[in-house]
Amino acid sequence: MDCIGLSSESPYVLMLKAAFLIPISHYLLAFLFLLFVFLYYFLEIYFIQELFTGFRGQPVSLTFNSCCDLYQEVVSKCKILHGRFSSTPWLCSPHFQTIFLQFFERIPACNYQRQIFKTCDGGTIALDWLRNVDGLLEVYVLLVAKKFFDSALIQQYVKHLAFKMAKSGWNVVVSNHRGLGGVSITSDCLYNAGWTEDAHKVIDHLHTQYPQAPLFAVGTSIGANVLVKYLGEEGVNTAIVGAAAICSPWDLLIGDRFIKRRLVQRSYDRALGIGLKAYAELHKSILPRLKDWETIAKIRCIRDYDKHVTCVLDNFETADTYYRKVSCSSYVGNVRVPLLCISALDDPVCSRETIPWDECRANKNVVLATTQHGGHLGYLEGMTAKSLWWVRAVDEFLCVLNSSSLIRIEKIQNTTVDSPLKSSIDKAPCVNFREGGLVIAFKNEPSGEVGNEQHEQLAENDEAGDSTRGDNGTVKQEPNATTQFDSVSGPSINAMISPVKNCLNQLTRRSKISIWVLACVAIASTWPILGGDAYVIFIIIVDTFIIQCWERGKN
Repeated sequence: MDCIGLSSESPYVLMLKAAFLIPISHYLLAFLFLLFVFLYYFLEIYFIQELFTGFRGQPVSLTFNSCCDLYQEVVSKCKILHGRFSSTPWLCSPHFQTIFLQFFERIPACNYQRQIFKTCDGGTIALDWLRNVDGLLEVYVLLVAKKFFDSALIQQYVKHLAFKMAKSGWNVVVSNHRGLGGVSITSDCLYNAGWTEDAHKVIDHLHTQYPQAPLFAVGTSIGANVLVKYLGEEGVNTAIVGAAAICSPWDLLIGDRFIKRRLVQRSYDRALGIGLKAYAELHKSILPRLKDWETIAKIRCIRDYDKHVTCVLDNFETADTYYRKVSCSSYVGNVRVPLLCISALDDPVCSRETIPWDECRANKNVVLATTQHGGHLGYLEGMTAKSLWWVRAVDEFLCVLNSSSLIRIEKIQNTTVDSPLKSSIDKAPCVNFREGGLVIAFKNEPSGEVGNEQHEQLAENDEAGDSTRGDNGTVKQEPNATTQFDSVSGPSINAMISPVKNCLNQLTRRSKISIWVLACVAIASTWPILGGDAYVIFIIIVDTFIIQCWERGKN
């Protein structure tokens, strides 16, 4: 019988010898496979999921109040919001979407005209205007602040929105935050995530300049937080008649916890923190209230900046106190104008945990659109990644809203006295865009010879503005340029009776009898009180609307 000999070598030695027999190329392939799996989950790539669905994308989810007129009148007619979002196949990651847009995306160059706006506290805001390419009577005002790590005057996604709006026939103005857009700080004040004072000033200025134009606003990122907070603060008193908020952080306290949770989020936190530190150090000589510059020089995250800069300049006790007070999630319930909110559930900067679902659902003026993918202000679509889905969605929403009955109702309720001096910009919708963006829109009806004179004036302004334009979409700043306000010589009789006419118009729509009763009671009760000219004016008003009622009755 043969005896089988057993090796006395250790099994570990045998395994090691066997490992050396495996070709190195196999180890390399195994390493690459493990690296791919790690990066696939670390970078939250969803290419395989999209591949199985034929790159059809995921449907857009809409959250709104069941009694929402905004949905019935506007959103139901927006095909993009009822469609699907499909990412660019080679950018199937929220991080790819976010980073590619900031550093690699390019759009056609646009020529902007710069205007310097001075605030009452000595602050300076740069307004960059972009005229529409077709010369149509549409105005789109865009208020924006660029990111801290972007060296361009105007950020890429802002250029996308401005270019899209101008191509659609709107005029665009980009408003840069204090100290941004190539303009230095001129007052001892920096903006923050809840800084609505500048929004108030710029919007009031636009409304004063163009009182008959319905104003729309669009905000992105921190600008979206500022916009929603502003709308909640103002309620029905705002001049804005429609708005959109894109990728808002909603709740800054939850967002602060989220951005420190994972390694990839901490990378964003560090990049933004260093950018904010550089923003403060750039204006060191103008910020005497900041004393501890040694600590500021060590800032490496957003919370450190808010603790040592924002809390000091704006008198907040702690960073958490600041986050609680300025978060727009506490204000969205008070919004009283049509508002579209767009958020991506895979946003690497603004967590889905911050989205105020119930508050948006409870407010009939708010529609919340969420997508499974998109990143932070990315939403790049198509094989060449030349289009931004949210830009198309906002463009469609504002266009439908501008032509809807909701805006006509707002025009009736917010009628103001005409100014005898009108700009050509006074005849169009206008929009406002912040930090990522805040947008505003308005429209007037042109008439007669005045309209022709305004066209000539606009042409002269465009020719004069050519000298301020630079190449490659940049602007040449005029240091002495200041914002001019229209002067009002005094209201005419038509302007004085305009609000009364609007109220009587609303009465005649509801009841023909009520206007007759009102007229008889008014004449009988005011004859001994009103005298002379005042009574004549009153009779003219009443007679005008009695005739209108009679004509409506015939029809």
